Amino acid sequence: MKLYHGSTVVIDQIDLAKSKPNKDFGKAFYLSDDEQQALEMAQFRAEFEDASPIVNVYEFDDSLFEIFRFKRFEKYSKEWAHFVYDHRTEPEGRTLHDYDIVYGPIANDRIGAQITRYKQGYITFSEFLKRIQYIKGITFQYAFCTQRAIDKLIKLI
Repeated sequence: MKLYHGSTVVIDQIDLAKSKPNKDFGKAFYLSDDEQQALEMAQFRAEFEDASPIVNVYEFDDSLFEIFRFKRFEKYSKEWAHFVYDHRTEPEGRTLHDYDIVYGPIANDRIGAQITRYKQGYITFSEFLKRIQYIKGITFQYAFCTQRAIDKLIKLI
């Protein structure tokens, strides 16, 4: 399967140390199987960095999922929301699981504001879950969380 990563740089060697903490599924290399979604992410980053958008393309043999510790969220759910909330609010930016790869919906861009509202008691958890769903409809991401998994990505473009 082809996977795409939107960026402003060409990424030939993936370095997990460069991954940002407190992302949806923890510190990881995030990809999409939707090229348009990756392009939109690249364009979004390019605007802020005054750079050009770049979509890096990788090949991944999806039969390998069975050899990895793989967590799959098929839809927005309470379990998914807790997983995202815990990673987005982890004080030291640690990844709170031992999965090699996590697949699931993307949280919306305004999640920080919703986390604050929930933590301060202004909204319930059910309302938090509703508000963090991606505004453009459900879109999914793959988080490659370990070097072991990353080593199976083959760079195409």
